[in-house]
Amino acid sequence: MTSEPTRRVLDPDRDGAALKALTHPLRIELLGLLRQHGPATASELAARTGESSASTSYHLRVLAKYAFVAEADHRDSRERRWKAVHTLTSWSNEAMHRAPGGRAALSTIRRRQLEHLERSLVRHEADLESGRIDSAWQEPSGLSDALPRLTPESLTELWEAVAAKTAELAARDADDPRAEQVVVFTAGLPLAPEAAPDTEGDAS
Repeated sequence: MTSEPTRRVLDPDRDGAALKALTHPLRIELLGLLRQHGPATASELAARTGESSASTSYHLRVLAKYAFVAEADHRDSRERRWKAVHTLTSWSNEAMHRAPGGRAALSTIRRRQLEHLERSLVRHEADLESGRIDSAWQEPSGLSDALPRLTPESLTELWEAVAAKTAELAARDADDPRAEQVVVFTAGLPLAPEAAPDTEGDAS
């Protein structure tokens, strides 16, 4: 198993069609399932998503057209298995905001990520409750909503530090039998100060 992610960096100016294809909610879900669970057939993915195999097959072909997925090794000649080509997809936010339709695409993708977080939370709670994962995971798991004041440069540095530390720890734990797949979500969303409420006319 490799701990080094393979990253595909999309250019909104050059890869506009690929980005548009990726905004479809089922395609995002299919790509995520292949990355999370490994190669699968359209029928297996249909069972996971509740869609028809005809629908998952069509959307897998669209993902393959734009090189997000590719055919995997087949167990036999009767089935067609698919695999994710990359473990990560990224882009320049600045370039996305400049590109026609880029802001809408970015917003759609981010909302699909939030939906994935919600599904992951539900699954995590069920896995702990049922004992499918050890209770030792109870204490370190969780969500954080810290609100630090940072400059753009510091936020960039924070992203880089989190990525580097995640890669370091994944490499260290790669062969540890206690290691489990952990869904790690990070968000850095600067907010402008809220306007002061209009108190004109209030009684003193």
